[in-house]
Formats: sequence, C-alpha cells, structure tokens
Amino acid sequence: MKRILNKETNKYLDKKVKTAGWVDSIRSHGKITFIDLRDVSGILQLVCKADIAKEIRPEWVIEVEGKISKRPNKMINPKLKTGEIELFIDELKVLSEAETIPFSIEGDGYDISEEKRMTHRYIDLRRQRLKRNITDRQKAISFIRSFLEEDGFVEIETPMLTKSTPEGARDFVVPSRLQAGKFYALPQSPQQYKQLLQIAGFEKYFQIARCLRDEDPRGDRQPEHTQLDLEMSFIDQEDVIELIEKLFISLVKKLYPEKKIQETPFPRITYSQAMKKYKTDRPDLRNPPAGGKKDPNLLAFCWVIDFPFFKKTDGDGWTFTHNPFSAPKPEFMDDLLKKKNVKSILTSQYDIVLNGSEVGGGSIRNHQSEALEVVFEIIGYKKQEVKENFGHMLEAFKYGVPPHGGIASGLDRLLAILLGEETIREVIAFPKTGDSRDLMMNAPSEISKTQLKELKIKLWEK
Repeated sequence: MKRILNKETNKYLDKKVKTAGWVDSIRSHGKITFIDLRDVSGILQLVCKADIAKEIRPEWVIEVEGKISKRPNKMINPKLKTGEIELFIDELKVLSEAETIPFSIEGDGYDISEEKRMTHRYIDLRRQRLKRNITDRQKAISFIRSFLEEDGFVEIETPMLTKSTPEGARDFVVPSRLQAGKFYALPQSPQQYKQLLQIAGFEKYFQIARCLRDEDPRGDRQPEHTQLDLEMSFIDQEDVIELIEKLFISLVKKLYPEKKIQETPFPRITYSQAMKKYKTDRPDLRNPPAGGKKDPNLLAFCWVIDFPFFKKTDGDGWTFTHNPFSAPKPEFMDDLLKKKNVKSILTSQYDIVLNGSEVGGGSIRNHQSEALEVVFEIIGYKKQEVKENFGHMLEAFKYGVPPHGGIASGLDRLLAILLGEETIREVIAFPKTGDSRDLMMNAPSEISKTQLKELKIKLWEK
C-alpha cells in the first residue's frame, strides 16, 4: 500500500490507508490512546488500543495503516483540515525513535533563545509558523517567476565564483587552488553580469539571485540573501516603476488578500523631500488609525527618486551612493562629463520602500564608456586601477550597448513584512545569527593544514 499525506485522507472515508509522520502528541484514555500524527500537510488523529502505543513517544517517526472513519459530532475539530475524520490503527511501525527535543515546537517560538533555535534549526522548522513562512516564500517566488515569464523575461543564472571589484560592500573571497595566490569573489549581486547580458542582446533578464556581502551585522541583513534581480533594454525609469508596481500589486492581491495597499499608484518622493520631511530615505507612510497604532495589514509603498550620485568620503574625496554603473539624470550628464558641480549631480537611481523598509533599488545604467570612466575618475581611481577592476566592462562597452536599466528587490525583507515578521531570519530556512554565525553547522570554522597547504595559504599567528 502506498503512503498518502494526512490531508488526502479526507477522500478515503471507510477505506484503509497508509500514512506516516511525526508523533505530535499522545493522549491516553484508559484502554484507548489518541495520537496526533503530523506530516508536511497537517495533523491527523489516530486511534488505537492502549497496548499498541504504550511505548510511543512524541517526535518519534511512525508509519500506520488503518481505516478512515468519521468522528462523532462532539469530537469534530474545525481547526484541522482532517478534523471530521480519524484513523483506527491496524498496524503501527516505528521508523525512527527520538530523544526529547531541546525546546517545544508549539506556539510561535519567539520566547525561545536564538542560540537554541539556530543550533537546532531543523527542529525549529517543524513549527507551524515557520512551515507556513517557508511554504509562502516558495509560493511568492513561483508567482514572480510566472509573472515575469509571461511578460517575456528570460531567467538566466550567473556565476557564483567571480571577480572581486569595489561595488559598495566587502567581498567574500575564495582562494583558487589551481591558480595559487589568486582569489575569486562571491557575488555581491549579479550587477555586472546582468548588464553584460543586455550587451549580449537578452533584452529582458531576471534571476532569483543569491547575493553575498561581508558586511557588519544588522537586524535586517544576512551575509547571504536572496533578491529578485532584473534588467531590461531600451527602457526608462517609468518602465521599471510600472513593471514593479504591477508585479507587487498582483502579488499582494493573489497571495495576501487580507493586506490593503494604502495608495496606488505608489507615491513618489525625491530624496531631498524625504530627508527634509522624514529625516530618512526610507519613510514609513502608513496612516495610523484611531489609537495611534499602525495597522499590520496596511502596506504603504512609495518610490524614492532623484538621489545624489556622489557623497563625500571620510577624507576629501567622493564615493558613489548606489553603484558606479548608474547613469546621471540626463540633465546632469554634461556636468558629469566635465566633472563639475559634483555635489549637485543627481542619479537615475530609484528605491522602493514598504512600511519604512527599503525592499528594492535600481537605476538606469550608464551605457556610455566615456561617462563610466569619468565616474571612476571622480571617485578617485587611477586609469590603471580602472583597467584592473573594470577593464572587462569597458571592453564590452566597445561593441554596442543598448540603453538599459533594472532593479533588485530583496525578497527576504519583502516577505518578512508581508508575513508580519520582525526579522528576515524568520523567512529563511537556514539563516545565520545576528553576528553571521551558523550555529547548526558550526561555521565559520577552521580548515585543515592540508587544505591550507593546497591553497598555498599561511595563517598569521595570533
């Protein structure tokens, strides 16, 4: 007999079935024992003679065969998908015993220390709340893929081993065994690859991309995160904004109908206005109802536009505010090429903000090699440094570059807000702790002397 999921047992009234899962709870009533069996689809109540289940304990993995029967009316549980039926056990097989788990998986688990939850994440993920979060994450990504494919986008994977270039954050680097003394970098984003794909003629690209940045810990950041990354050719800012608004509105209506979007089209605020009025470039525009508390089902999207292209460094130089590949607004191109009024140059960058959190950012890109080289000069790179770091991009720009632009949306942060979670760790299957450690795998960790020798690496003595 083939095993079926608990949720499918409703279709087998008065028939014999086989199912399997974890023992969620056990209740003994004299000669009769009730077991709640949990699988990925939900809970099914099992009924058996007490002697059959006398040695069974919570979280053991069991397989049972028996007849599905209708529960007495007074025993119906409307909270369960299988609340009107139960399985009378004919045969029970223990597939795996379990020690007492280190913490309860009942409730939301917020009261349990992060150290315990992260060390035994595979147990924490048995929690109903987290199962819902991870399942909803898959549904959202599936919706996004279908939406973009229907709009003519092509999903293309880009490399995880790439070149270390200054893009705004610190790289994770990977030593090369075959090219001793040289290093790959893990991608902070697919930024350069997606622009190269536009030069290659893929006019609509997207990817559910893994991005890795060796940044200092923050509550809404992880050393690795997932983003919706997309790029288009022959478009302007309005095209990107129109696409993303349509995507997010459709996503909310389809998967989160209980949520209300406060205003459509999403309002637009310049960076200057946002800083002056809200003292932040990530304003929370929700209108609080009576009582002063913000409605958790209210979604206030907005666009922040017209960012400064450059900002002063701690010294007396300049650095970019977004990335060096952004184009200035057209009316500032002449100033950029002449390297004058640098402080006043505005870029074509746009950020999308939701309830006070940035959930995406992008720009129209610089598709003229001369203008791109000037950007690097303004931020202090010498010609040789530009060639070493970005020569591959400048080379590609010689062979016909379409005007292009795009956006990247942090899916972890977006989903945390839509699911009502305080941190992105609650929507990631295996997140790192706040200080970027994996307590479950004990990473980062030391590697063997043999590995270091193969890589031609010598560690500094502490």
